[in-house]
Amino acid sequence: MKKFLLFPLLFALVASIGCKNDDEDPTLDPEYHAHIVSPNTDAKMVGDEIHIQVDFEDHNGGTVHHINVRIYSKDDGTEIYNQPTEAHVHATEGFYTFEDDFTLNVDPHTDWILEAKVWGHEDGAHEVTESIEFHVHPM
Repeated sequence: MKKFLLFPLLFALVASIGCKNDDEDPTLDPEYHAHIVSPNTDAKMVGDEIHIQVDFEDHNGGTVHHINVRIYSKDDGTEIYNQPTEAHVHATEGFYTFEDDFTLNVDPHTDWILEAKVWGHEDGAHEVTESIEFHVHPM
């Protein structure tokens, strides 16, 4: 009789241990970072196609919830690029790579900023922004 009572108790213990939520450790706050791999800060030419690659990650291994990449004028803030259209990526493995190509159809002798932003589940939570600047020359 004792074996019949011990078996369900043991089964319940194993099931509760084995079914924990591995999505993220709730005791750790996200430690987000945006690594701008490409483009670099070298000068560009009007009409150049630039490859955009940004690696977003949570150094604590938690979910990367939201990202944004944009390019805007250093002089007046005019935005020429803003992606992805849906910022919520929900990368549970703690890492997300954003890639795209963009043609620089802009005026010569202008300065631009590429900004990469990552944040948590709630708008602005644990938000981190990284940026680079580049100059565009005439063809």
